[in-house]
Amino acid sequence: MTDIDLAFASIEEVARLYRKRKVSPVEITKLMLARIERLNPKLNAYITVTAELALAQAKKAESELFGPRGRKGHRDRGPLHGIPISLKDNIYTKGVRTTAGSKILKDFIPQHDAPVWAKLREAGAILLGKTNLHEFAYGVTTNNPHYGPTRNPWNLGRIPGGSSGGSAAAIAAGICYGGIGTDTGGSIRIPAALCGIVGLKPGFGRVSAEGVVPLSRTLDFVGPLARTVADAALMLDPVFVRLKKEVSLLASRKNSPQTRKLRLGLPKEFFFDVISEDVYAPFREATRSLQRRGATLKELSIPGLAETEEAGNFIAWAEATHHHQQSGWFPAHSADYGQDVRTRLEMGTKVSATDYLHALESRDKFIKQVHLAIAEAEVDALVVPTTPIAAPLISEEFTPIGNASHPTRALLLSLNRPANLAAIPAISVPCGFTSAGLPVGLQLIGPVTCEPILLRIAQMVEETISVARRPNL
Repeated sequence: MTDIDLAFASIEEVARLYRKRKVSPVEITKLMLARIERLNPKLNAYITVTAELALAQAKKAESELFGPRGRKGHRDRGPLHGIPISLKDNIYTKGVRTTAGSKILKDFIPQHDAPVWAKLREAGAILLGKTNLHEFAYGVTTNNPHYGPTRNPWNLGRIPGGSSGGSAAAIAAGICYGGIGTDTGGSIRIPAALCGIVGLKPGFGRVSAEGVVPLSRTLDFVGPLARTVADAALMLDPVFVRLKKEVSLLASRKNSPQTRKLRLGLPKEFFFDVISEDVYAPFREATRSLQRRGATLKELSIPGLAETEEAGNFIAWAEATHHHQQSGWFPAHSADYGQDVRTRLEMGTKVSATDYLHALESRDKFIKQVHLAIAEAEVDALVVPTTPIAAPLISEEFTPIGNASHPTRALLLSLNRPANLAAIPAISVPCGFTSAGLPVGLQLIGPVTCEPILLRIAQMVEETISVARRPNL
């Protein structure tokens, strides 16, 4: 394999090469670090590169994996052993600064690891660095005023999405093999869709959010980004909280249902009210491809979808502002925030207690409505576009669809927030490209505890719809 082939290989492929001793963790880590040195000035995907730490972890992984079997020191920690990954820079890493993309935390060095990183480290993953994000994860563009904007590998004049934009850009550009992001209103799935990779938001309680700088404790979720569905499962498996009778995600993949038995729900309302034809066309062709392979699409109605924006806003505004007030950052350090984040924190001070409680009540009602609609329709998951538009230009505040112009931020959030409000899992999978060559994402949303099923369905989508995975950098 060439260096380019190795850089864009899947985690599964690299793991197999290790065990055949065709390539070593140190070689792969050096390859990633060299690509970061060359490409990060263009992309600005990383805030902090942990080169010394990564090489030390690679040497340890190499010693464990390549040591003689049966001898002291030999250890195979599993498929992530020796795999270089990235972490969004709001995830605590002991001894490595965690800025949350902010000026306020520019010198913050945690004294402990977040559980999600501790578990990945124990699984043998190698940390290449901490990736750029929208300031305090409070936005959807990763146009960061303190560390600069991250650029989309498919078009450097466009955003990668946010707030986990640095993670998605790094994976799409082949400067890490997988990453962990956070998702409060789509911040894993939006950049996954805009960068042509896979992003999974787990359901409530499935991955610990401890040791992650919070945005909205009610709506925050932590999950993986990767180039393939299988790689997303590998990234999720070590950090996934299972129910008593659940097997590992890797074992559950072996029991994949047939595509002809697949039943997908197509919501009648909301998801298709405002959508660009450039996105809708590849989404429609993707669903037709699934039908040709035997999948069934069934229309269904979900009451309350239109109210998710207001409820989500009130919850996020109030909880974000409360956390920043508790931390002593706002309003004491108002001048140190970017204008967009400062404005939203100010909005949080205006949310009344009754508005916040009403939003929580709306959330509880919506959770019941979603589960009832899926159960009554007897579908395995909902299938919708991930975003109604492809990657907009950097600093594009309004995006035209048809004859109307819409706020870009609201467009990117709109189709993602329902899964956060309902606390259910959702995954974005590449499903094609626009006429301008920008990636388009297809989103699958399922009921609570159905992450293994969503991954299996997503893998069927991936196998059915062949999508190129290499931007030209």
